[in-house]
This record gives sequence, C-alpha cells and structure tokens, in this order.
Amino acid sequence: MGPVGPIPYRRMREKSMNKSFDDVVTRTIGNDVQIPSVGFGTFQIWPYQAQEAVEQALELGYRHVDTAQAYCNEAQVGAALAATGKANSTFVTTKIRNGDQGYDSTLRSFDESLAALGVDTVDLLLIHWPCPTKDLFVDTWRAFVHLREEGAVRAIGVSNFMVEHLAKIISETGVAPDVNQIESHPRYWQPELEAYCADHGIVVEAYSPLGHGGDISSEPVETATVAHGVTAAQVVLRWHLQKGHVILPKSTHVERMRQNVDLGGFELTEAELAAIDALNDPLATVSLDPYSFCGPQTLEDLLSRGAMHLEP
Repeated sequence: MGPVGPIPYRRMREKSMNKSFDDVVTRTIGNDVQIPSVGFGTFQIWPYQAQEAVEQALELGYRHVDTAQAYCNEAQVGAALAATGKANSTFVTTKIRNGDQGYDSTLRSFDESLAALGVDTVDLLLIHWPCPTKDLFVDTWRAFVHLREEGAVRAIGVSNFMVEHLAKIISETGVAPDVNQIESHPRYWQPELEAYCADHGIVVEAYSPLGHGGDISSEPVETATVAHGVTAAQVVLRWHLQKGHVILPKSTHVERMRQNVDLGGFELTEAELAAIDALNDPLATVSLDPYSFCGPQTLEDLLSRGAMHLEP
C-alpha cells in the first residue's frame, strides 16, 4: 500500500535534523543522527509516576528518553519535557503499539503520539513488536520510511525483531532499520542476532540492560565491581557500552538514576568483558516471545494482563 496523501511535516525537516548533544556520549545512527548512548527507560514507570521521574532524569543529565504508546506515559513524558524546557535538547523515542500496525493506521497512530508528547517531531520511532501472526510489520515499516522521508521522524527502527523479521523488511523494502531495541543483559545478550545487526548497520539498543538479579550478582560482575570501585549495575552498564550498545536503564530512585548515567572514569578489561560475555544463556530471557506475542497493547489489554497500573 502506498502513501495515503501528503502529511504536514515537510516544513519541520530542517529543525528536526539539527538536534545535537554536546554534553553526552552519542552513537551515530541512520542519516548522521546522533543518539545519546545512555537513555532513560520508562517501561513500567506508571503514568502517575512518569512526569516526576522523567523530570528528575533530565535534571541529572539524561538527554534521551524512551517511551511507547503501550507504556501509557507519553503525555507525562511530554509534560516533563515542557516543564524542564528540555524538549529541544532531549532525544525522544516512542513505539507504535501492535494494535495499530498497518500503513494507514500507523500514520494515524503516530499523529496521536505527537499530540501526546507535545512535540513536532520524534527522534526515533520503533515498531514495538513484529507481531508476525498479523503479518503487518512490512506495511508498518513502509509507513515509517514515509514518515522519515517527510521529516516527521529523524530515525526509524524496530524492537524485539529477530533475524527473520529483519531480513523480511530489508528484502521487501530495501531499507534496514537504524536500531533494533532488544532484550539484552549478561545472561541473555543474543550474540547471533547482534552479529546480524552489526552486518547490516543496525545499532542494538538494550532494554532490561541489568537483567533480573542474577546478572548483577554474578561472579564476573562482582569481581569487576571490586576491581574498579563502582557498583555492580555500573559494571553491567559499562559492559553494554563497550559492546557498542545504546542502553536504557530504568529506575525511579534518584541515586540509582544518578549512578546509571555516571559511567565514565573506568573501563573494563578484555578479560572482564569476556568473562561477562560467557554468562550468556539462550534460555535466560525475561521478556515475551517475539515469535508469538501479538497483544494489541491497548489500555484495556494491558489492564486485563496486569501489565498496567493507573494508581498507586
């Protein structure tokens, strides 16, 4: 399916391409777009918490915020950007929910995200899940390419896509994603998928970068913690950065937020990196199955699955 008609974003292109981040470490993605290597993740930061948490993160120096339609906190992220006056100096990522996949529905859904965030453009737009049973992710990707061509988004990517999903959109559209946001932590870092991404110029973004307990309490991490005088979380996050990942640590505790973005001043040795790499277990996933998960991610769906809390 082709474009549904012109959309009023072309006049915003020059503004959308000029965002820079002189005070933080960045990676280059897509058409020379700079993405801060450390982002603030907002998954399961519930709507009643999100504005305060994002404001705190921005005050601590984060210049990259990751949200999604399915997190139900885009409006709160937008409110935090407005309240801090940092919208023009913050890299903003959001994701299209499963239930809105398809060419026309993606364009409509994207407009809703712009309105919720209170911005004119989005820095990075992702397909949240491949949802292969619907078989709409290629049409969705074509809509993403159109939005980037119009200047509505600066970079486009996917999330939770496996090799066969990536191969399909590349072969059918000729356009590779700028980013694949995937589950990645020491016990589950998906080396084969990472290799495919590297071969196709796709930057890996790591969600759940600290894993769930066993990663940061593992012997190689504890050994590096002592050697460098930093926290276990900082060791794991530094491991990600040295692997070339963009990372999205999440916390609502100010001191942990501060530590998670303070990753300079030490570097892991090759031996330490290899020891942490060796923790990988292909069965240690803590996320949903990219081959089968296809929930619509509407508010009703999230509430029914216990995946959303609207009040404390």
